[in-house]
This record gives sequence, structure tokens and C-alpha cells, in this order.
Amino acid sequence: MILRRRTRPAVAPDPALRGTRPSLPGLAAAAIAGALSLFSFEPFGWWPLQFLCLAYFFYQVGMGSSTRRALWLGWAFGFGWSVAGMHWLYIALNRFGGLAAPLSAAAIALLGLYMGLFAAFAAGASTWLRKRWSLPVPAFLLLVFPAMWGVSEWMRGWVFTGFPWAASGYAHNTAPLAGFAPILGVYGIGVLVAVCASSLVMLTQRRKLPALGLAAGVLAAGWDLSHVEWTHPVGQPIGVRLLQGNIRQDEKFAAAYLNEILVRYRDMMTAAPADLIAAPETAIPVFPQQLPPDYLATFNEYAKRTGSFYLFGIPLADGPTAYANSVAGIGPQGQSYRYDKHHLVPFGEFIPTGFRWFTNLMNIPLGDFTRGPAVQAPFPVKDQLVLPNICYEDVFGEEIAQQLRDAPRPATLLLNVSNLAWYGESVAIPQHLQISRMRSLETGRPMLRATNNGATAVIDGRGRVQQLIPYYRQDVLTAKVQGMAGSTPYIRFGNWAFLALGALMLGAAWLGGTMRKRPATSEEN
Repeated sequence: MILRRRTRPAVAPDPALRGTRPSLPGLAAAAIAGALSLFSFEPFGWWPLQFLCLAYFFYQVGMGSSTRRALWLGWAFGFGWSVAGMHWLYIALNRFGGLAAPLSAAAIALLGLYMGLFAAFAAGASTWLRKRWSLPVPAFLLLVFPAMWGVSEWMRGWVFTGFPWAASGYAHNTAPLAGFAPILGVYGIGVLVAVCASSLVMLTQRRKLPALGLAAGVLAAGWDLSHVEWTHPVGQPIGVRLLQGNIRQDEKFAAAYLNEILVRYRDMMTAAPADLIAAPETAIPVFPQQLPPDYLATFNEYAKRTGSFYLFGIPLADGPTAYANSVAGIGPQGQSYRYDKHHLVPFGEFIPTGFRWFTNLMNIPLGDFTRGPAVQAPFPVKDQLVLPNICYEDVFGEEIAQQLRDAPRPATLLLNVSNLAWYGESVAIPQHLQISRMRSLETGRPMLRATNNGATAVIDGRGRVQQLIPYYRQDVLTAKVQGMAGSTPYIRFGNWAFLALGALMLGAAWLGGTMRKRPATSEEN
């Protein structure tokens, strides 16, 4: 008898699994979906839209994509997300930096292509793990992809010094998921956003109710957590005056306008006393040795006479080629204070190796600062301890948490001094205000904001804006602010809690895939 080897009938390969790039319309659709996420952030605040944008992206990747196809879709989605969310950088490069329009547009496009790599990583790595672990669609969508999405946003926050602007969690600081901020931080909220988006994708599957129940449970838990008091009042409230000078960016560093700027801020800073008078980043745009001899003495005398404390932005030099973007402090008993910006902006405040040719194409003053220490002491103001951060620094929540965790005397109030006049009348100002609100949620500390043209505001320890000066006008915000003490879980653990959540999700997916393989193996034996 002749034994014939049984062969399986040929099966036509799934076109989605051929490993080819998606079509140009598919890439364009992914980029548009990413770009629409802009409307989930301030000043629009349509945070549910973000669920839909991510759900479309997850569906396109999750319904049978090859790893290569997932990488391309992720790159396109991340490109659209980044260019839309950070398009205002074009204004700084072109209008104020003097870079030609085509080069400015090309620079923004290249930045978007670079930032898109992180979403590509999330999609590609998730798809690779799905195949390696033989995961069903629910485990892939509800566990692996959300965890990798969060990891990709976290990586975007530190690779090459990081640029975590428009991380998905920022859209939810007034939404139910904000309750998770003191525990998991903005990246952890991003993971939960992805879980909710994946639950929408599960509506295309047979099992719908469990996924929707999961999303509803996550949102309900966030709402419940938002009522937890993680910190407590300490000391007596202080009176603050937050100055908004509204200096045009094309005048700020011009010699012809220097005297006008100095007079404006001197008059604003001595118009009325307060426990704390705060002026924006580089409110005084020249080094102390370039000021009139009696200029800073005016503030010392006023502080002594009125009992006021000052914090104001000014560049401070430590040598002919060493200078810092700083906040200087003056107290009524002759106290002096200095905070130097630690996290510098690439190209704007330091020049990455090999890119001096690019910065030479622009007109950016004070463009190569030295870096301050990672942990710096706060400034004592009566019963409160005020910790400054300068402009872009409050995008890095883990660094502010580290300052509070490692300081011998943790701050009770946070102060952001900024100059966003670089970005014209764009969405940069409301986006930055939204970022500051997230820092208050994570740390349980009020955030004071003193800015050149907006958003000058008082944010309480729950991320709520208590007072706000309208953008683009000269004004002063006067308020009473209560400092807060105590540690949130995010202060204690930083991003480790979020990373532990991601690890648990990946571990559960791997375990489920392993157990799913065992019955098939047993039947074969």
C-alpha cells in the first residue's frame, strides 16, 4: 500500500498580511485622523473626539495588519497628530526667527516625521507582539496596544531630551480621567484613553458589552478618584500679583525698545505691594550688568519698605560664555534667590551637536544657555515655599515631581514664568495653560503663571483655573493663594506607577496568549 502524505489545501493570503505599505489614501486618512486630535485639546476641548481619532487608528492597525503596514500607519497618524498639535512652531521660526517660509515649513514637516516615529513604534511593536504571542483581538486591543501607546508617549518625553507636547492625556484634565492624574500622571491617562478608544473598536466585534463596560468602569473610577484629597492646606494664604507685560516679541530684545520695557516692568512691579510679585520669563531681557545702576536697587528698596517678595525672569551670567535663563528672587530682609532653567529647549536655548548651521539661519537671541541643576530649592515667601519653573519646563511632570520628592523642604506652590509671544496668536497659549493644569493635578499643588502675553493665571491644587487675565493685553492679576503640602502617589513614584501598569497589561496579555496555546498543544499530542 502506498502511503500518500496529506497536505493542507492552499489558502489565499490575507491582503492585509502581505507586508506591503498601505495605500496613499490609507496613509492620508491616518494622518487626517491624527490631525483631528488637535480639537480634543484647548482651546477647543472636545476631548471625546480623541477617543474617535484613536479608535480609527487602532481599528486600521488592529484588523489584520502586518507589522510593516502597522509601522506606516502609525507613522502617518503620528505625523498628523504632531504637525497639527505643534504647527505654531512655524510662527517662531518664520515670523520671529527670520527663517524663510519654505525652510520653516520643511522644518515643521521634518519634526512631524520624527515625532511620527513614536506612534509608528507603538503600532509596529504592538503588532509584532500580537503575532509572537498569538493574541486574539481583545487582548491586542485592550491590553497590548494601549500599553505600547503609553510607552511611546513616555519615550517621546525623554528621547533626545524629549518633546512631550500634545500627549494624549492633556486633553482630559477636565474630563473623568483627570482623577487618575495624581496616581498615574499624564502618560498613565494616555494608556486609559487608549483603553477607552479600543473599547469603541470592540463594537465591531461580536463581544461588545464587556468592552463597553470596561470603558464605562474606567471613566467612573476616574470620576470617583477626582474627589480624593491627596494634599492638604499648609500655612497662611499669600497675596500675589502676577504681571503680564504684553511685550511684542519683535520688540523684546531690540535695543530701541529696551528702555520702554524696563520702565514698564519697573512701574508694574512697584505699583502696589503684595506678599509675592512675579514677573514673566526674561521680563528683564538683559544681564544685570547691562542695567542702569539703580534699577535693581529700586526693587530692593520697595521690598524692604512694603514687605513684598519678588520673583522675576532675567538672564544671569556666570562667565563670558556661561549664562542661564533664570528667575531671580528678592526678599524684604535682603534675601536673594536664583533658579536656573534645567530643561532647555533644543535650538531655542541650546544647540544640539551638529546643528549650529541651522540655528545660524535664524535670529534667536540668548540661544545657548547653560543648564541648571535638576533639583533646586524653592523660594520662601512667608509661610509658603514657591518653586519656579520656566516656560517649557512644566511640560515635564516627572521632573517637577522629582523636585518635590527630593527637596529637603518640598514646595507648597508652583510658579511658571513664560514668554509665549514667540508663537503669535495661536493655540500655544491655551495648550500651555492646559499643561500647567495637569501639573497641578499630578502634584496637588497650586500653579501660579506669570507670562508675557498669556496665559497669566492662578490654578488651584485640583487643576481648576481660579483667575485668568485675557490674553494679549497688559494687566496684573491679584489673588490670594493657599499653599498645599503632602505627596500624591505621582510625586512619590513618578512615572514608575504608569510603567508598572503597562507592564501588568503586557504580562496579562502574554499569560493569556500562553494559556491559549496550551489546549492546542495538548490536542496535538
